[in-house]
Amino acid sequence: MRTFELNYLSLLKKVVTKISFLIVIGIFISACNAVKRVPDGKQLLVSNKIVVDGKKNKDDVVESLIYQKPNSQLLGFKFRLNLYNLAKINHDSLYKAKFIANPQKLKRQSWLLSEKQVKRRGESFFYSGIHNFLKSSGEAPVILDSVRTERSVTRLKTFHFQKGFFNAKIDAKTDSVGKKRAVVKYNIILGNSSAIDTIKTNIESPALDSLYKINQSQSLIKSGKIYNSGDFNDEKNRITTHFRNNGAYDFQPSNVLFVMDTVGAKGKVNVLLQIKNQVLRSGDSTIIRPFKLYKISRVNIYTDLPTAENAIILDSVTYKNFHLYSYNKLKYRPSAITDAVFIYPGNYFSDIKENLTRRYLTNLKIFNFPSINYFDDSSVKDGDAKSVRITLKPLPKFRFGWNTDVLHSNIQQFGLAAGLSVAIRNVFNGAETFEVTARANPGFSRDLANPKNNFFNILEYGIDLKLNFPRILFPFDTEKIISTAMIPSTVVNLGFAKQENIGLDRENFTGSMAYSWTPKQNNTARLDLFNIQYVNNINTANYFNVYNSSYEALNDLSKIYNTNPLYVDVNGNLTIADKGANNFIDDVLAGTIATSEGSFNNIRSIEERRRRLTENNLILATSFQFTTTTSEGRGDANFFTVKSKIEAAGNILSLFTKASTGIENPQNKKRIFDIEFSQYIKSEIEYIKHWDLKNDKVFAIRSFIGLAIPYGNSENIPFVRSYFAGGPNDIRAWQPYSLGPGGSGALNDFNEANLKLTTSAEFRFKIVNDLKGAFFVDAGNIWNVFDNVEDKPSIFENINSLKNIAVGSGFGLRYDLNFFVFRVDLAYKTYNPSYAENERWFRDISFSKTVLNIGINYPF
Repeated sequence: MRTFELNYLSLLKKVVTKISFLIVIGIFISACNAVKRVPDGKQLLVSNKIVVDGKKNKDDVVESLIYQKPNSQLLGFKFRLNLYNLAKINHDSLYKAKFIANPQKLKRQSWLLSEKQVKRRGESFFYSGIHNFLKSSGEAPVILDSVRTERSVTRLKTFHFQKGFFNAKIDAKTDSVGKKRAVVKYNIILGNSSAIDTIKTNIESPALDSLYKINQSQSLIKSGKIYNSGDFNDEKNRITTHFRNNGAYDFQPSNVLFVMDTVGAKGKVNVLLQIKNQVLRSGDSTIIRPFKLYKISRVNIYTDLPTAENAIILDSVTYKNFHLYSYNKLKYRPSAITDAVFIYPGNYFSDIKENLTRRYLTNLKIFNFPSINYFDDSSVKDGDAKSVRITLKPLPKFRFGWNTDVLHSNIQQFGLAAGLSVAIRNVFNGAETFEVTARANPGFSRDLANPKNNFFNILEYGIDLKLNFPRILFPFDTEKIISTAMIPSTVVNLGFAKQENIGLDRENFTGSMAYSWTPKQNNTARLDLFNIQYVNNINTANYFNVYNSSYEALNDLSKIYNTNPLYVDVNGNLTIADKGANNFIDDVLAGTIATSEGSFNNIRSIEERRRRLTENNLILATSFQFTTTTSEGRGDANFFTVKSKIEAAGNILSLFTKASTGIENPQNKKRIFDIEFSQYIKSEIEYIKHWDLKNDKVFAIRSFIGLAIPYGNSENIPFVRSYFAGGPNDIRAWQPYSLGPGGSGALNDFNEANLKLTTSAEFRFKIVNDLKGAFFVDAGNIWNVFDNVEDKPSIFENINSLKNIAVGSGFGLRYDLNFFVFRVDLAYKTYNPSYAENERWFRDISFSKTVLNIGINYPF
């Protein structure tokens, strides 16, 4: 293990040294001549200055309207511009002039290489590729263009006109700020803004006029409001959405026209909303008629595709006014399909209902994206009805998948992970999906005695069964609480995992039944009706081999107080296999071996932790979690997310044991199947916010607070449900489990507690192409509270305990591979609460104490 640590530190120093060297090179490059490629008589655009009514502009939108932007900067340096300047622009011509156009040089080179080879050297990386790379990675100088400056002025005028400043005055002035350098100053004088005065409507189609009046109060155009063209575009979309969700199948935003009148109304705008009748063209003729509101007359659902051009329908059924057809035998219960269709016969056409139908049918995970088409139904009087055809393309009955990975952790120096899964769709003909996943993780650990000299000396394996129902499974109807429009599902899970030669050789049995649904767009909810976990520690006698810190502390105390030679080996150390360590603890706690009060408390604490981490756990919990977000996808750089969860465990088992007798142990701990069950309540909330700072710059923060309180049958939280700090997605300056609790100094091998507070901030920026960088600060810690821990530095007592919040900071690189981001972070312990209070800041800022984290995707 020591050899591995030395190798790791050596590798770490090399990585940090290389990165530092690159930073130094970058600073050197940035000191180069920035105007090297600026032609004589031209100027490099250094910056744009925008002044609005005598004050510096703070609106990013206004700044984005400028056509010419200065070259990008990294930490105040024009890094990419100077990369570009390092490249030889005409490297092909220079090479030819040096080796080809000069016969003597060409002849000398040809002694070693053929003439053809000499010519081809010009295409090599050294002569050509490196310059192409520098140019593509760099950024050409932005040469000031007066034409673009004037276009910027015009764009600024248009923008402010659309904001209601009809008489805004805007001009641009260019100032030289050095050799071949210039700054453009845009001066904007807004003047008075114009407001909306009267609003009139002229809607020719009676049906649309009536629809408009229903929610006219929700209009975004109101008398007295400052004129803003964006409001009119939004109002167009609002009217169109309202009409199309109430039967106006043919209506489009282009049918909405706003006519503005500013003549004779100083500072006022009179508005006319005009919606003319529908114009239909058929050949050379034109028909003008009022818009119609269409109802759905019939819904036909084709559950498969024809196998041949002339295939005929072999099976059909009518269910709740839906007509289902199949070119083969119908494989689905009608309700499984119709529950996912929200286009009902007799209702008006609606975009919302169509989109919801597409989402739900896709979410069944047994069909590809559905096709939905509308047809005029001539059989209906006045022809104001549409029939609907929904075509479904079934996915294959079976889906196979596999994955592999290479692992490294503080337990295994090297490991391989492999998984194999098979999914069976439409198991019970109700669109259910059954999935079986088997996984195995053989690995190597130097910490284990390995007499057979096997490389793979540790193993973890398991199997998971998951059954997904696209509806709520419950004895009672839940439609009024969780409607089918919320796309509900029920997932039943069973799992088993086992470790061999890892820790205490744990067996883990899990089972759960959970409901998920989306109350509204961007909100998700999940209720775990029950989540049961049974943890069985097989090799408890191996405790002191695994938790070496506890053993060393105990062994040091035994050398002071132990008088029993049967408890130690020939070197005077407590034995583990022969239970010398356990016997020594028993003698101290029984009073057979006398110790000081402080030593007695330390040994009692070691025993309490040993007992807690070796006892088997039975956890039966119910939880609810809710997530809301404004994120629109992976590329969204301006959003927030709030995740909250509350979990309660042991209450049902407690009620059960109260109705039973004879199942309490001497410590009044209630048992089920001779296992003490856990009882606690746990709550946590996480907040994530991203700000888009433009030009590929993002500022992101995350805050987390979690608290688990034991009660009833428990005095502490099970290890598997407790909190830890450190790691690549947490406080990155500490390894997992190596921080806290509080200011205790991380005395244990795996430090955990039941209260956690963390917050992180990152400034992300583009370096070159898909390579991005980040500066980050992480702060937080874990503490014990409301449990049986008595070590004061580990306990959160009051607001003063916040002085033990650890702070880590560092720099990271991210490489965007489109489908995921590869991340490397270098972190330093900036404020370490394990030291004396006057020695906590910046004590660990050195290359040798850098923590290297490698991860996939952003930490938050």
